[in-house]
Amino acid sequence: MGQTDTATALFEAHRARLLRIAYRMLGSRSEAEDLVQETWLRWIAADHGAVAAPYPFLARIVTRLCLDQMKSARACRETYVGAWLPEPLVETGEDGVDEDDLTLTLMMALERLSPLERAAFLLHDVFGIPLGAVAETLDREAAAVRQLAARARRNVQSARPRFPVAREEGERIARAFFDASVSGDVATLRTLLAEQVVLCSDGGGKVLAFRNPINGPERLLRLFAGVRRKWGPGRAAMVAPIRIDWLPGYVSRERGDVLQTTALSIENGRITAIYITRNPDKLRHVLRQVLPPLAGEAVAGPDEEP
Repeated sequence: MGQTDTATALFEAHRARLLRIAYRMLGSRSEAEDLVQETWLRWIAADHGAVAAPYPFLARIVTRLCLDQMKSARACRETYVGAWLPEPLVETGEDGVDEDDLTLTLMMALERLSPLERAAFLLHDVFGIPLGAVAETLDREAAAVRQLAARARRNVQSARPRFPVAREEGERIARAFFDASVSGDVATLRTLLAEQVVLCSDGGGKVLAFRNPINGPERLLRLFAGVRRKWGPGRAAMVAPIRIDWLPGYVSRERGDVLQTTALSIENGRITAIYITRNPDKLRHVLRQVLPPLAGEAVAGPDEEP
């Protein structure tokens, strides 16, 4: 193999892990793919003879690119319409990007961290990069990085699932929730929702969605009953049950042919959080992965009812 071929093979061996780092840093699959490609370009131009360990070197590049990207991303979110959710990462097992235990709930908790705290926590606690290498990546002393990671750990501890739901149980609850919410079956919904349940939906200003979180079972029960009365039983169709960032959920087509993903956080058999993504910009990769024949179609119209 030539030098370029060897460099390419080394990079491809780590591509999936680099994609995981970038996605967990940014919450955007499309942006993560772009930055991994930029990492590749910088890797090809590097002096490979001076690189003792390719993976820490590549992780350092992609992390620094992510930190730069997060500066502009956070500014954009200040003007984002409604609630912001990470792009739903559907589980396929094809590229290794879903081979960690970070749930969507934990991803939301990571949003409360500073960029450096998030990087320290992800690199050290999640991806197992030694503290010294993380310190070099962040251009900080090891003691400072240890404090960053510890502070981040404390802040996200409550978001880690204490008792992860089994796959079969999660799929059963997700199916029951879909059926009950579409039919307006308030009695069944009441048995599924926890007292502290919250619903967040992300339309990004592109399609209609609830701009603010909806808290508590009673408000949600009134909501689903009202939607059922207004639109009838045919407002939604299940496309596929699927896991989204390690949470049980499903892809559905709602009234007006609007594509939507719904992820459910479940504790002790009850739903504690409902994450609905309707922003078509965040669902393009879902079309590619779950609905390949429809990848060329429009995802949603701008004025459809949530």
